[in-house]
Amino acid sequence: MNEKHDLNDVKMNDDLALSILEQVPTPIMAVDLNLKLIFMNQAGCRLLGKKQDVLKGQHCYDLFKSQHCQTPECQMQKVMEGGESCTSRNEVTINGRTVPIEYTAATLKDKDGNIVGGLEYILDITQRVKREQKLREQSRTIMEISTPAINLWDKIFILPIVGVVDSHRAQQMMDTVLKKIAETLSKVIIIDIQGVAAVDTAVANHLIKIAKAARLMGCQCILSGISSAVAQTIVQLGINLDMVITNSTLHDALNDAFSLLNLEVNKKAE
Repeated sequence: MNEKHDLNDVKMNDDLALSILEQVPTPIMAVDLNLKLIFMNQAGCRLLGKKQDVLKGQHCYDLFKSQHCQTPECQMQKVMEGGESCTSRNEVTINGRTVPIEYTAATLKDKDGNIVGGLEYILDITQRVKREQKLREQSRTIMEISTPAINLWDKIFILPIVGVVDSHRAQQMMDTVLKKIAETLSKVIIIDIQGVAAVDTAVANHLIKIAKAARLMGCQCILSGISSAVAQTIVQLGINLDMVITNSTLHDALNDAFSLLNLEVNKKAE
């Protein structure tokens, strides 16, 4: 009697587990050691547009045709070879449509703990990818606005810098400067750092790299906006700015730029 009840309980538990898997709104599949499908829930069947009895026995890489399929990046293959469960981003191609996904693979084991296949659930991250792309575009726009290259005179432009200079922003500044030199054939660039809160070794090194790159393109760099506090910091840190012309004000920097180009500004006679 008890044995019959135990068998019924097992069947009820199995039915409940299967029902739960079928109701999960994201694709879940299981494969054997040869990557042949042994289970696909209803969400997965809807994604592929096929019934489960048609899908069973087919290789998962033939169904999804993702970037990781049949490559060392396949997480399902990795976990079945004894690795831990892992999550990765990927792209699958279904009916000619490419879908960005995030999938998690884990081992499928029998009651004795032997690996008999793999289990995988898939998340469609199309909306997340779109939001991330929008954020990147917004960030790029903000960076471009925060680092404008302004034509100050013929063959002279200025790059006013405000805020913090990190490695990412420094690279964006480098790109802006070199692009501007190529477009305008400028011979002098004035980098004004009056709005930079603090200048340390990292910031100074970024500025020196920009100056060196500009010089390689035939453009001389002038650094303006150096306050007394910044000057003391540079001296204390032992930063060598000999290759860059420096000034405390933009007015003096512009005068130096005119001198480099052999230009002279005269007052108009009244």
